[in-house]
Amino acid sequence: MTSKVDDSAQGSRRAFLRGAAVAGATAALANKAVAQAAAPAKPDPLITDIQDWNRTLGPGVDAAPYGKPSPFEKHVVRRNVPWLTADAISSINFTPLHELDGVITPNGVCFERHHSGVAEIDPAKHRLMINGLVDKPLIFTMEDLKRMPGRINRPYFLECAANGGMEWRGAQLNGCQFTHGMIHNVWYTGIPLKTLLDEAGVKTNGKWIMPEGADSAAMTRSIPIEKAMKDCIVAWGMNGEALRAEQGYPLRIVVPGWEGNMWVKWLRRIEVGDQPWHHREETSKYTDLLADGRSRRFTWIMDAKSVVTNPSPQAPLRHKGPNVLTGLAWSGRGSIRRVDVSVDGGRNWQTARIDGPVSPLSLTRFYVDFDWDGRELLIQSRAMDDTGYVQPTKDELRKLRGTNSIYHNNGIQTWLVRGNGETENVEIS
Repeated sequence: MTSKVDDSAQGSRRAFLRGAAVAGATAALANKAVAQAAAPAKPDPLITDIQDWNRTLGPGVDAAPYGKPSPFEKHVVRRNVPWLTADAISSINFTPLHELDGVITPNGVCFERHHSGVAEIDPAKHRLMINGLVDKPLIFTMEDLKRMPGRINRPYFLECAANGGMEWRGAQLNGCQFTHGMIHNVWYTGIPLKTLLDEAGVKTNGKWIMPEGADSAAMTRSIPIEKAMKDCIVAWGMNGEALRAEQGYPLRIVVPGWEGNMWVKWLRRIEVGDQPWHHREETSKYTDLLADGRSRRFTWIMDAKSVVTNPSPQAPLRHKGPNVLTGLAWSGRGSIRRVDVSVDGGRNWQTARIDGPVSPLSLTRFYVDFDWDGRELLIQSRAMDDTGYVQPTKDELRKLRGTNSIYHNNGIQTWLVRGNGETENVEIS
């Protein structure tokens, strides 16, 4: 066993395991009765005595015009890893997946990825232009867009192509917030992009679109017209309210199932062309560098992936006996059909229970109820989608693509749970 270098954000240990096995650990995942989860009733001053919050009146309804989480939940926040990027203006912070349940990400903790910081835009002054190979170039105000017929609401995940990118060469970041937290899942409100393109009239040689952001980076990406017409959304809302500024307020494009860099924020222009533009974010960046020096380009789709969020390094096991293992699965190709879980490093698998809505191109929640007797576990999850795609191991990915890339790592994640409940990011072979 050899140790990896501690990451500065957490300062916690990690190990790189080879040939590890956990004998008999599968028995720990037997779905047993959990009647013992609650302690027998005993005199408890927290029940029998008057507490501080019982003694006085609380704040009134005018104390918080816009609600905030309880102060006891102040630890549930986005976090960054300072050494990952050179400057916070062009950087990343991560969704606290281990602190969340269900499938919808609260707006305040949706991960951020910026290339020039957050643009603060007055919606009354914002415009969206459709130009290029169209019959009728158009300019829309925000009011114009919101008056258009055909408004829709859809739940979709947004995942950065670099999610898990630091793990290509081995276990690096000790926590699912950092290994998998460049993802969130919200309900988007807007109108189909097809509605706007039909209004402008795409010429017969219009084969691609190029959305452009209004931030100082002027983010652009090339998107095939087929995808644009199929399910892309011009969105102004998330989870029932306006987009947050860091999520592109007042307008962004939603590109379901495809890498997050294409979901251009602060959307100001969509050009229609006859070929891709090959701009910076699809040539020098967001291409997959292979072992032989060649690059895979236009690798837009986010393949099936999953992660156990609890237990995980930031959420260790604290009690023996009844416990709940939970995690998230998703696929940019369709819906999650099944998730299997292993506690012995992939030697044996059992099917997890999926609960909550299962929607195409959206996060899916899974659970396994289990008794833990204190033995070490090597926890993994493996997602399968309705196209038949099965999430691969990291070794399987590396055999195909090497370790030069930082994009599209959907390999199976392994957590080592030690006898004291502490949990580490590890790899096994």
